[in-house]
Amino acid sequence: MFRVASGTPWEDKYGYARAVSYGPHVAIAGTTATVNGTVIGVGDPYVQTMVAFGIAMDALRRCGLDAQHVVRTRMYVVDITDADEVGRAHRELFGGTPPAASMLEVNRLMHPDHLVEVEIDAYAEGR
Repeated sequence: MFRVASGTPWEDKYGYARAVSYGPHVAIAGTTATVNGTVIGVGDPYVQTMVAFGIAMDALRRCGLDAQHVVRTRMYVVDITDADEVGRAHRELFGGTPPAASMLEVNRLMHPDHLVEVEIDAYAEGR
């Protein structure tokens, strides 16, 4: 088992890893568009989705996998009317190898400027 940290304050505060690689599987924790304590793309769900998936994909690559290994994504949004922008970002990132995906509206996320949080599950047979 291999764990990846990304250095966000919430990882230490709440005791979790950004990614856990176990056998052929990798699970990426809920990831937002927060870089060095600053929310990127305030007010823009498309930008936040791209940044959040970028951070999650960096963790996935550190585990030795890439987009073609992603089997499931989850997108949590605070306003379901942002679905088109969030979905557009998802399609741009995974359109060639679409994973199973869910998009759910939630009441709120960790920071009031967060519009989107994403999760990734990946699998690499024979690993």
